[in-house]
Amino acid sequence: MTKKKRIVVVGTGSIGKRHARLLSERADISVELCDPNILTLNEAIQELGNLPKHLSFERMLKTKPDMLLIASPHKFHVQQTIQGLNIGAHVLCEKPMSDSLNSAKKILKVTTAANQILSYGFSNHFHPGILKIKKLIASGQLGEVLYAHFHVGTYGTLVNSLSRYQSKVDSAILMDYVHQPDLLYWILAKNPSGVYAAAGTGVNLDLLSSPNALTLVLDYDSGLTSSIHLNYLQYPDRYHYEFIGDKGWIYLDLISNSITVGDRKKNITTQEHLKFDRDCLYISEHQAFFDAISGKRLPESPAEEAFQSMIVLEAAIQSWKTKKRVTTKQFYS
Repeated sequence: MTKKKRIVVVGTGSIGKRHARLLSERADISVELCDPNILTLNEAIQELGNLPKHLSFERMLKTKPDMLLIASPHKFHVQQTIQGLNIGAHVLCEKPMSDSLNSAKKILKVTTAANQILSYGFSNHFHPGILKIKKLIASGQLGEVLYAHFHVGTYGTLVNSLSRYQSKVDSAILMDYVHQPDLLYWILAKNPSGVYAAAGTGVNLDLLSSPNALTLVLDYDSGLTSSIHLNYLQYPDRYHYEFIGDKGWIYLDLISNSITVGDRKKNITTQEHLKFDRDCLYISEHQAFFDAISGKRLPESPAEEAFQSMIVLEAAIQSWKTKKRVTTKQFYS
């Protein structure tokens, strides 16, 4: 009988537990947990079952697991990813790459010499609505895309956060929702030339973050512009994405799971309701990771692509602090 490959889920917060639960449903791998917080780790064991557990990341590495799924706080992502690659493990790391651009650059140097698979957890790449948007744009149905807008309003993220670190970490909202600049790059295959960010922080809320409302405007060397609005205010949550071209437009509502497509020439709109289960995003993400390890495909979100969203994140933070437009070309060297 073939011995099962071992994967250790590092970090047992809400996203770590979701990964561990779904991975535990697979018959082809053995799942273990790692977290230095004994209370959080034991709570995860009670919820998920008696999985092997590790309190020390370093001692866990000495057992030479085959794979790591890193779902620890952002500040640990780079160090733990590098340590995992160094012992020969394949790594699937939750987004973002890091809490800073400079530390994320260390990953790019390591991956050029590593033989292991490294991929980042941009699970929205597997969302049926986003996949349809990417396909329609690639087909030319929208013509030249001239504007894109993402709106994420989610006080629910703060409600569901176990550590509530968002009240203590500057720009946590940008790190939590680095999905949005990643998707812009993944769908449009263009890097912005400049980023301007404006933000505000309200204090009359039970759960806080700094800032808790932020809007980015991204400009490009072409005629394209885009905007990303994030807030930890709206409850119930609101998520919607919009792409507008010279031939048509697309509007995706991720709460109702409906997608509307407009055709300018025909002056018609069509709407489709999507079947969607959030767990399916992570199941597809896991399978893509395993397929990359077995050589069936390339990694879905390799470090070089994940780094593009870190550039926007860094530019946005600098712009918010200085109240000035920040050029991105300086970060590509």
